[in-house]
Amino acid sequence: MRRGRVGALAIVLSAALAAATACSGDDGKSDSNSANEKITLTVDDFGTFGYQDLYKQFMAQHPNIKVTERNVPKLDDYTPRLQQWIAAGAGAGDVVAIEEGIMVKFKAQPDKFVDLKQYGASSLQGNFLPWKWQGGMSPDGSKLIGLGTDVGSMALCYRRDLFKKAGLPDDRDAVTKLWPTWDDFIKVGQQYTSKVGGKSKFIDSPETYYNTILMQEAGKGSNQTYFDQSNKFVMESNPAVKAAFDETVKMSQAGLANGVQFLSDPWSQGLKKDAFATAPCPAWMLGLIKQFGGDEQQGKWDVAGVPGGGGNWGGSWLAVPTQSKHPKEAAELVKFLTSAQGQIGAFKAANNLPSSLQALNDPAVKAFNNPYFNNAPVGQIYGSTATSLKPVYLGADNQDVRTAVEADLRAIAQGKLSPGSGWSKAVSDAKKASGS
Repeated sequence: MRRGRVGALAIVLSAALAAATACSGDDGKSDSNSANEKITLTVDDFGTFGYQDLYKQFMAQHPNIKVTERNVPKLDDYTPRLQQWIAAGAGAGDVVAIEEGIMVKFKAQPDKFVDLKQYGASSLQGNFLPWKWQGGMSPDGSKLIGLGTDVGSMALCYRRDLFKKAGLPDDRDAVTKLWPTWDDFIKVGQQYTSKVGGKSKFIDSPETYYNTILMQEAGKGSNQTYFDQSNKFVMESNPAVKAAFDETVKMSQAGLANGVQFLSDPWSQGLKKDAFATAPCPAWMLGLIKQFGGDEQQGKWDVAGVPGGGGNWGGSWLAVPTQSKHPKEAAELVKFLTSAQGQIGAFKAANNLPSSLQALNDPAVKAFNNPYFNNAPVGQIYGSTATSLKPVYLGADNQDVRTAVEADLRAIAQGKLSPGSGWSKAVSDAKKASGS
C-alpha cells in the first residue's frame, strides 16, 4: 500500500518538478556576486519548526534576500517529496530539513548536498551536542551535510481537566508519581476509562506510544531498532522492538487506544474534541498540540514525567542540496537558524529542544515556562536530561519499516488484527518494507 501511494505521488511530483524548481532559485546563478542582488531562498520543512520570526530577523539582516517556507505538516508526506526532489536533482528548496529517521539514507548520498564546511561551519562544532554534530557528517567524515536543529527529549502530556473528571490527580508532580513504569501507566488508564469511558480514550494513538517506548528501550540497550550499524535487518532479534510492541498491544487490549493514525484528521479533530487524555511528548510535540488544539485548549494540557525514564525520539538537521542556485546564502541561513540564538528562538516559538549546548544552558531556555501548558516548566523538564541523551541508530529504510509496524499496531487497536498474530505479521510486513 505504501509503495503504491509513493509511486502515485512520484508521478504527480514529476509533473510538478518544473514549477517547484523555480522555488529553489530564481535566477539560475551559482552564487550571488553582489550584496544588492535580489534572491529568494526556499526552505522545505515539516511539522512545526518555529522559524517564522527567525526568517524575519534574517531578512532584516540581509535586505537583498527573501526567505519563503514550504511546510508539509506530516513527515510521511514530506519524506517522499524530498526523496523525489533529491533523486531528480531538481525541485528541492535551498534549505531542506532532514528528520532523524531519513538522515542515514541521505548521508549515503553526500554528493547531493553542499559541504557546509566550505562555508565556515567547521568552527561551529563546539556549539552542538557531540553526537548531533557527528550525525550531520557523511559516512566517511569528509563532508558536513547538515547542522543540527533539535533533539527529542521526552515527557508526557495530559489533560488536567479530564484527569480531574476521572478523579485522578491533576498536579504534574503527583501525576508523574502515578506511573513510574508503563505497566503502572496502563493501570492508571484503566482507572480513567472506568470513570470517564465513552468517546474519551486514555491514549492518543498506539504508534506514538510505541515509538516512545521503542526509543527508550533502544537507548538503554543496543542503541538500534530495526537495523544494526551495518544496516542488517535485526527486528526479530532486537528485544527493544519486541518490548515496545508488546507494551503497546497491552494498551490496546486494555481498551486505552483510539486506533487512529498520528497527525491524521481523526487525530487532530480528536484533540479538539477531548477524544484522548494523554499523548507522549517529545519536546517537538508541544508545538503540534498547540497548533492543532488551538486557543480553546490553552491551559487544559500539562506536562508530566514519562514512564520508564527518559529517552530521545525525534530531531532533525538542516542541509543545502547541491541543486541550490545560492549555496553560499543558503549555508548562511542554515548557520543562522541552527545558531544558539536561532535555536533559542525556535524553542520559544515551538518548544523544539535545542541541540546547541549554549542554547541548552541559556537562562532563556532553562527558565522557560509554557503558558499554553499551564505554565509547565518545560525548559527544566526537557533540558535536565538533554545533555545525557544517547543517539539511537536508525537504518536507511527505517521510516518504511516503522510505517508498516505502526499500521499493524493500529489494526490491533481497531480490532482488525488479532494480538496473538500481531508480532509475526509485523515482522513479515517490516521485512517486505525493508526489502529483506
